[in-house]
Amino acid sequence: MNQLDRLRLMGEISFNEAGLVPAIAQSVETGRVLMMAWMNEEAVEQTLDTGFAHYYSRSRKTQWKKGESSGHVQKVVEMYLDCDGDTLLLLIEQSGPACHTNRESCFYRLNQGGKWVTIEEPL
Repeated sequence: MNQLDRLRLMGEISFNEAGLVPAIAQSVETGRVLMMAWMNEEAVEQTLDTGFAHYYSRSRKTQWKKGESSGHVQKVVEMYLDCDGDTLLLLIEQSGPACHTNRESCFYRLNQGGKWVTIEEPL
């Protein structure tokens, strides 16, 4: 991708006041939503450059590549921008569990009768 195309692409993303955009990671194989994380401009560019998901940690205030310590990387197959330009959807091939709790997905607690019930055991 040339520099002009990259600038156009990045210019259509509406980053929030903190310079971040939410990114939803969804399994290309199962369609299951695996996680949500934040990306800043650098994380989006790293993802585009490498083909692997990179995010920004608000708590650590640093960039991170998904799986850099666990080995559970996310290969990005497709990247979508929503209609408002303020949310990214990454269709990914997940290597290992996506959640730091060692579960397939970060979304494993279901509201049942006013309680959060775990619906999935760790892998």
